[in-house]
Amino acid sequence: MAVMKRIVTTLWVLILQAVLLSACSENNWNNPYPAADTGKNIFYNVFTERPKHLDPVQSYSSNEIQFTAQIYQPPLQYHYLKRPFALIPSTAKEMPVVTYFDHEGNQLPEDAEADHIAYSIYEISIKPEIFFQPHPALARNEQGDWLYHNVNDQELAAIFKLSDFSQTGTRELTAEDYVYQIKRLAHPRLHSPIYGLMADYIVGLKDYVNVLKQLDQAQPEEKTYLDLRDQELEGVHVVDTHTYHIKIKGKYPQFMYWLAMPFFAPIPWEADLFYSQKGLIQKNITLDWYPIGTGPYMLTENNPNLRMVLEKNPNFQDEYYPAEGMPGDEENDLLVDAGKKLPFIDKIVYTREKESIPRWNKFLQGYYDATGIGSDSFDQAVQLVGQGEATVTEEMAAQGIRLETAVAVSTYYMGFNMLDPVVGGSTERERESARKLRQAISIAVDYEEFISIFANGRGLPAQSPISPGIAGYREGKEGINPVVYDWVNDQPQRKSIQVAKALLAEAGYPDGIDRRTGAPLILYFDVTARSSEDRSKLDWMRKQFQKLNIQLIVRSTDYNRFQDKIRKGNAQIFEWGWNADYPDPENFLFLLYGPQRKVGNNGENAANYDNAEYNQLFEQMKNMEDGPKRQQIIDRMVDILRYDAPWLWGYHPKDYGLYHSWYQNVKPNRISNNNLKYFKIDANLREQKRREWNEPVLWPIALILILLAISFVPAITAFLRRERSTGVSQVPS
Repeated sequence: MAVMKRIVTTLWVLILQAVLLSACSENNWNNPYPAADTGKNIFYNVFTERPKHLDPVQSYSSNEIQFTAQIYQPPLQYHYLKRPFALIPSTAKEMPVVTYFDHEGNQLPEDAEADHIAYSIYEISIKPEIFFQPHPALARNEQGDWLYHNVNDQELAAIFKLSDFSQTGTRELTAEDYVYQIKRLAHPRLHSPIYGLMADYIVGLKDYVNVLKQLDQAQPEEKTYLDLRDQELEGVHVVDTHTYHIKIKGKYPQFMYWLAMPFFAPIPWEADLFYSQKGLIQKNITLDWYPIGTGPYMLTENNPNLRMVLEKNPNFQDEYYPAEGMPGDEENDLLVDAGKKLPFIDKIVYTREKESIPRWNKFLQGYYDATGIGSDSFDQAVQLVGQGEATVTEEMAAQGIRLETAVAVSTYYMGFNMLDPVVGGSTERERESARKLRQAISIAVDYEEFISIFANGRGLPAQSPISPGIAGYREGKEGINPVVYDWVNDQPQRKSIQVAKALLAEAGYPDGIDRRTGAPLILYFDVTARSSEDRSKLDWMRKQFQKLNIQLIVRSTDYNRFQDKIRKGNAQIFEWGWNADYPDPENFLFLLYGPQRKVGNNGENAANYDNAEYNQLFEQMKNMEDGPKRQQIIDRMVDILRYDAPWLWGYHPKDYGLYHSWYQNVKPNRISNNNLKYFKIDANLREQKRREWNEPVLWPIALILILLAISFVPAITAFLRRERSTGVSQVPS
C-alpha cells in the first residue's frame, strides 16, 4: 500500500516539474556550447576543410589563411574600409622606402624606366615594443637559460600538446625575425609554394637553397635544426634592431603586396630550434600545428577534425579601428568604433561542419554568428527586388538577419594537366589534337547553366583568368572569349554544340570515338571529397561531357591527397579556384606562367602550362605600372590563353553572406584576410535571441505524463481495492 502511494506521489511530482519547466525554462537544451561560455565575448563560425599548413612559409590555401592571417603580422596590411584596396603599415612604422639602382650600383630616380633598373632595395623599419605571444620556445629561467630548447625524455613523457609546457616567455620583435623568415623560404625541408616566384626576385635566394641543401646533408642524422642565422643571404640584410633591407632584381611593383602576406611575417629563431626537436616532431608539436606570432590572436586549440580555437593575444600591440572609410561607411555603422583599441572579440571558436544543412540550422538557431548561403537554403534566405537587387526574405529580416554582398576577386576553373598525353600532348601532333579537344570541351560545358542551377545566379562566366574589378579585365564585346562565344545582339552567346563536335572530330575523336583505336574517349576528373549534396554537380558535369559522347570518370579524394596529386601531376582534369592575393592582374596571370609549373617547380601553375610567348610577355608585363601599354600586353596574353585553353575558364563568384544583428563592423572582401580583429559581437543580444529562438516546448511531454497517469488510475484503483479486500479476508474470525 505504502509503495503504491509513493509511486503515485512521484508521478505527480514529475508531472508538476514538467509543467513548471514548460512555463519558465531558460535553458537551451540544444545549445552545442558549454554552459560556462554563455554570454561571453566569443565569435562562433565554421570551417569545412581542415588546414594542412599553419607554418607561414608553407601555408597558401584559403582554408589556412583564415587562421594564419589572425596570428602572424607581416610588415604591411590593407586598410579595412578603403576601396580600391590600399596598403598601410602593420608592424612597419611607415610604408617601405624603395630605392632603385643600375648595374653599376648608381642610384636612379623614382621615375626611372624599368629597363634601366637593375635592382630595387626596400627599406622596412618596424615599430618598437612589439612582443611575441606567450610561448614555451621563448621561456627562460632566472639565469637566462632556455627552458625547453633541449627537452629530455623524462620531460617529454608528460608532454602531449603545446599547453602541457608549464612555462612560457616572450621577447620583443626585431628585424632579424623578418629576415629569418625570408631565409626559410629556401629551406630544403619546407618546400614553400612561393619559393620559385621569390627566387626570381630576391637576390641570391635561388642559390641560397643549394647552400642550405649542402649544409643539411652534411649534418649528423640526429640533428634536425638548421640555424639560418649563420648563413647570410645577399638579398636580405639587418640594418639595426628594427630595420632591414630586401634587395630584389629589377623593378617589381607588386612586391609591396607580398609584404602584406603571412609569407613575410616574422619567425623567431628560438621557435625554429624548439620545434626541430625530434621528440616534439614525433608528437606533432610543430610550427605547422602550433603557430607563434605577434598578431591579435593565438591558436590555443587545434583539433582540425572537430574545432579550432583562437584567443586574444595578451601581448598584442596597440592598434586601433580606422577613423575614416568610404562614402556610405558611416551610414552603415562601420565607423561607430573609430579610434577604439583592437581586437574587440576575446575568443573565436571554429567548428568543423562538412554538411550545409546542420550548418544552416545552427545559424538560424543563433549558434553561428554568420554563414554563407548554400543552394538548398538560397530561396529561404534571399529574395530579388527592384532591378534584381538582392535582399533577405521577410522571415530573415524578422530575425534581424542582414545580407552583405561583394564581388569576389577570385575565379573557379577546371584545369587540364598539360603534361597528360591526352589533354596536353607530348608531340606537336598530340598537342594540336589536345588543344582542339580542350576547345571543344570549353564550348560544351555550359557555365551559364551551372551558375543558374548551382550558384543561384551568383556569378559571372569567366572569359579569362582575370576577374572583374582588377586592372586588365575587359567588358563587353572586346572582353569575350571568341573560342567559346559569339557576340549576338550585344550579348555573348555560347557557340553551338555542333561547333564543339566539329572541333572534337578535328582532334581525332569523331563522336567521342578515338579514330586510331576505335575505343570511346574516357577522361578523368579529380575533385576533393564531396558530400551528398554535391553529387548533383558531378552528375551535371558528366552530362556536359556526354554532349560530346565523352565518358567522364570522377575520382574523389580528400583535399590533402588532392593537393598531393596535383603537385605530382597525377591528375588529368581537375577542379580548383584562386582567390587573389593582391589586386593586380599579375596575381592571376602568374597562375599560367611556365616557371610557376606545379610539377618540378612546386609553383602555382597547377595546369603545368608552358607557352614561350606567354612567358616572355608575362616577364615584360609584371614589372610595369598600369597603363595603355601594359593593357596591350595583357590583351595579347589573354588571347594566347583563350586559344590554348589550358583552363576551362569557369566563373567569377559573387559573395553572399548572412550576418546576425549582434555581429557588427562587417565589410566583406577576400583581399584583406586579417579582419577578425575589426569584428564586434554583442553577446548579451545574442544570448537573448538564442533564448527566444530555442525555448524548449515541454507541454507535449507534460500532456503525455498526465495521460499516462490517468491511464494508470484504473489499475491503481483495482490494486488498492484488492489490497483492502485481502486485508479484510485475513482478519481472524
